This record gives sequence, C-alpha cells and structure tokens, in this order.
Amino acid sequence: MNAPREETGTRRDGRTRSHRRTEQNGRVPPRRPDPEKLRAALDAQLVALDQPAYDGPAAALPGALVEAVLTAYDRGLEPERDAARQAVRHLLDRLATTAPGRTVEVRIPPYAAAQVIEGPRHTRGTPPNVVEMSPRTWIELAVGRRGWDEAVAEGAVAASGSRADLSAHLPLA
Repeated sequence: MNAPREETGTRRDGRTRSHRRTEQNGRVPPRRPDPEKLRAALDAQLVALDQPAYDGPAAALPGALVEAVLTAYDRGLEPERDAARQAVRHLLDRLATTAPGRTVEVRIPPYAAAQVIEGPRHTRGTPPNVVEMSPRTWIELAVGRRGWDEAVAEGAVAASGSRADLSAHLPLA
C-alpha cells in the first residue's frame, strides 16, 4: 500500500488548504482506540452491572466491552453511554476493515458512522446508500445475535439504496 501523500490547493477565498489522501480511493484507516479509554468504559460498565473490574489482557478489551454492553441489554438495562459508544465504534471499525470502501454509509446514532463497501463513492451531500440503526441493533447484528433479514423485516434497520445490504458482511468474524 502506498503511503498517504500530502496535497495542497487553493480555496476560492485564496486561503491554502491541505489534506491527506491515500492512493486507494480515499480509504481512511480505522481508528486506533485508546486502551485506557476502553478500559475506563469497560470498568464503568462492569461496575454498573455489579461485576468486578476487568483484569484480562489489553488485546481482549474491545471484545470484553462488547460483551459487557450486551449483558446490560440482556438485563433490561441501558448500557453506560461511553461503553456503548466504544463498542459501536469498535464494531464499525471492524466492518470498515473487512468491507473497505466508500459506497455505503452506516449510521449508528448518536455514536458513530462509517463508509464501507467497494464501489462508486459519493463525495457530497447525502450518500445514495445509507444504513441506519440503533446501537443495540448494530451490536446484535455485528456479533451474530440477530440476522440482517430479520432486523430489516422488523423495521430495526433503515436501509436505502441499491447497495445498502450488509448481510454479506455480517456477523463480523
């Protein structure tokens, strides 16, 4: 993969602009989560669930966080906001890694959005292929607790556009 290159240009108002671009259709690498923030979110969620603080390896933090958030949902509780946000972002980043591209925008309000899947990309305005759902629905789909067709049929997923189907990419491996 080629390294990102720096591009500069001039805006209409005469000011200079600068941005980084990759050679592969503008792909943006996934975020690197801060392990300390993940641990803090996980520990806060575990406290809310009356469970002891996490003492496992740092590499397993994201998976443990997703499980803790699902446990909160299973108990009929609303997960801690930061824990849910970190879990949603982690799973969206995994989707962006396994299905890179800029054709479909996946929105999980209020926590995150990502553009995924190869194909024609949009550059301005509302994208033609949009998938939107709740954080709980996204987490359940991503880990395989719920099927894509079932979620769409129940109205838990709003999908518009000819390419707005994530069933080939879910659950995440």
